[in-house]
Order: sequence, then C-alpha cells, then structure tokens
Amino acid sequence: MDQAIWNGFVTERDRAVMQASGFGARMGFGQRPALLVIDVSFAFCGDKREPILEAIKKWRTSCGEDAWDALPAIKRLIETARGREVPVIYTTGRGRADKWDAGSWGWKKSAATEGPKARETNRDGNEIMPQIAPGPRDIVVYKQKPSGFHGSTLPDYLTLLGCDSVIVTGTTTSGCVRATVVDAFSANYRVAVVADACFDRLQSSHALSLVDMNMKYADVVTSEETVAHLESVPQGQYQLPEGRP
Repeated sequence: MDQAIWNGFVTERDRAVMQASGFGARMGFGQRPALLVIDVSFAFCGDKREPILEAIKKWRTSCGEDAWDALPAIKRLIETARGREVPVIYTTGRGRADKWDAGSWGWKKSAATEGPKARETNRDGNEIMPQIAPGPRDIVVYKQKPSGFHGSTLPDYLTLLGCDSVIVTGTTTSGCVRATVVDAFSANYRVAVVADACFDRLQSSHALSLVDMNMKYADVVTSEETVAHLESVPQGQYQLPEGRP
C-alpha cells in the first residue's frame, strides 16, 4: 500500500524502528471474509457535507468532510460484497433515552462543550447513513462500547457464518475501528483495514492509528485491492439471511 497517508506523521526514527523491528508483515486476506461497517451513522457523519468545525456545532461527534469522502468507497465495498454474497455486518450504537447506561462514556466529556446545539434535528444519531443503508440480507449489530465485539452478537454471527477474516471500514479509525480490529486479531481472525474507507475527526489520529494497526494487528489496504479480493471470493459459501420483507 502507498503509505503516504502516514508519511507526514512518522519520524525518521520511527521509520528506522519499523524497518528493523520485523513488525508489519503482510498477513493476507482470508478465504471467508465478512465486511464490517463500523458506526457509519449521522452522529459521526452529520446530515450534510460541511467542514468539521461547522459540523460539530450540530453533531458533536461528527468527523466532517472526511466522513463524506469515505462514503463512496464504503458504498462500493458494500455493493461488491453483496454481489459476491459476502456477509455485510454493520454496527451502530443503542442506549436508553435517559443515557443511564452510557456509563464510562460520560467520564471523558467536557461540560464546556455541552451547551445548546446551534441547529436542532429529529435525526437519530445512531441511524446508519442512507447512502449505505443496510439491505435485507445484511446484519446490524448494536453495541454500547467501542469494539464491535464487546457485549454484542458479532462474534456469534461470525461463528455462524464460518468466517475466517474481517475487512474493517468505518469510524473512528482511532476508536471503534481500532478497538474492533484489536479484538478481531485477538480472536485469531485475519484482519484488513481499508484506509480510504475509514475516517476520524483528527487526521493525525487517523494516520497514526493506521500505521500502528498495520505494524501489529492488521493489513492496511486500499479499497481498490479490497474490491479485487472480494470479486475473487466464490459465491455460495455462506448461509446468509433470506431477507424476507
């Protein structure tokens, strides 16, 4: 992969360490992948394309324009996976209306940023973006913590489908994507992270999380090479949901 995405953040010392350490070997795609779409919802994308400092006035967790730049790549991967009958699994959040079950999420939030919103909306922040809305044969997993694995049905579905690998897209690269990647790696799945199909609110966090995951937990790949791999996956490997109305 062209590593330009993190070149501006990695020092010469870091490059020497990476070269000398032996980290970063390519693990390769698996034979029975699932495509994971992590938290690509209104809360992280906003309801229109706008600079992040404008977007966070309405959506506090928005990643601004970087989210909208990633959406076409995510959509293409989803459509390719569906065409090859590869499982597409989405995650998004869910919680009580009174936020009692937010738990530790409230401990790192500054009260100074919790004033009235500049513009009101009736959109549910956990609603998956309509550009990539789940189809009838796709799977949606609800979670309350960063990792898609933590306290969710994701590992059960991967076992049921007989998956040996996951291809990870979505947001944020440094948060829920990374947490999901580490848990997938820990469960001995082959892991690929699609760089141009992931996004974060901090560009430095995005780049440095990618280089770190590429060193230790995953192959960081492009959407182009991922599409090529998905197109090579034999159809009929999985027993997917029937998708009845």
